[in-house]
Amino acid sequence: MTAAVAPARPRRYGPPAVPDAAAPLRTADFDFHLPEDLVAQAPARPRDAARLLVVRPDGLADAGVRDLPSLLRPGDIMVVNDTRVIPARLRARRGAARIEVMLNRAEAGGVWHALVRNARRLRAGDIITIDGAPGCCATVLSAPQDGAVMLDFGPDQAALAAALDQAGEIPLPPYITRAEGPRAEDAADYQTIFAERPGAVAAPTASLHFTPALIQALDARGVRRATVTLHVGAGTFLPMRTDDPRAHRLHAEWGEVTDQAATAINAARAAGGRVVAIGTTALRLLESAVDQDGTVRTFRGLTDIFLLPGHVFRSADLLMTNFHLPRSTLFMLVCAFAGTRRMTAAYDHAVAQRYRFYSYGDASLLGRADCRATLERADNRAMLERADNRATLERADNRATLERADNRATLERADNRATLERADNHATLERADNHATLERAP
Repeated sequence: MTAAVAPARPRRYGPPAVPDAAAPLRTADFDFHLPEDLVAQAPARPRDAARLLVVRPDGLADAGVRDLPSLLRPGDIMVVNDTRVIPARLRARRGAARIEVMLNRAEAGGVWHALVRNARRLRAGDIITIDGAPGCCATVLSAPQDGAVMLDFGPDQAALAAALDQAGEIPLPPYITRAEGPRAEDAADYQTIFAERPGAVAAPTASLHFTPALIQALDARGVRRATVTLHVGAGTFLPMRTDDPRAHRLHAEWGEVTDQAATAINAARAAGGRVVAIGTTALRLLESAVDQDGTVRTFRGLTDIFLLPGHVFRSADLLMTNFHLPRSTLFMLVCAFAGTRRMTAAYDHAVAQRYRFYSYGDASLLGRADCRATLERADNRAMLERADNRATLERADNRATLERADNRATLERADNRATLERADNHATLERADNHATLERAP
């Protein structure tokens, strides 16, 4: 195996443009040229040998994923998604008709929301059989709508899990091409080190870069870690079909922020640490669970939150994420987080420097666009307070000066009065003396 080359020291580039002003949204505004050969077809080996583009308010820096401990601070907290990808792509039949099924979200009692290719062939009440898993079948509960159906596999969850292991395929994104289907190594490559809770049909790909050695280095640095769950659905692969992104709807996904995770996140922030969302899935879940004041609450249920420019982020200060495709909901999300102009400049740089894109590609570390503005507002507030204090002191000093001047004038008046009184007494004495002199005269 070829030895991994340690990343060079970060190289810095000029500052990007200022964050966006409010403007109408068009899907075309999130388009950019991406050479096909930059879409990674396999992960870096080892995983933490991937490159990392650091996007700061003052510019860009080329680094590596292994530099992450030095880029974070003691007391920061990473929020990672512990979902586990299931072999959710199934080949099925309805009679002689061939159908491809992508399980999307588990409902109660063995019912699944699924995306179906050739869905127009299905009707409510149809029964489909799963190729490669004898005895496994599902009932179509409703007519297809936008390619999605509800399938009832029955209450035996263990039997379904066995069928998926037997006949299902790891649902690689369509941009990772495998003419012969997923390879054996994809089952491990497309699973993160944090994966614990089965249910996702797409990996939280930012976490694919983590290795035991990197986690050990982050622990030694004093970076904390909280775990949340968002079972990523197949909707993450769906293209944007509307000219206005706000008309697009994401499929709901199931997520959970436990009380333990919420408490750890809030405590870290209260102590001055930064919240670092590892991946867009963790960020979307945090934004679904956060209050107006930035407090993360417990959450358990479905979320279809769609983060677009104009959204005010309250839960995270930094975002680590892979490079996303043109016109995608995820590229729109990073533009919302770090600023459209800044991310356009960052992606132009990434293409020019041949960073690898998408699920198996390189990563970026983004600072929230409004963080600097927040710091500037705080600095301005402090300056105003200092100026106000200075003016208060000046007013107090002027008042003291006036009081001293008034006291001096009072003293001078008193002194003048005393002088006049002495002069008057002297004149009285002189008159009395003159009178005595006149009386002594013959």
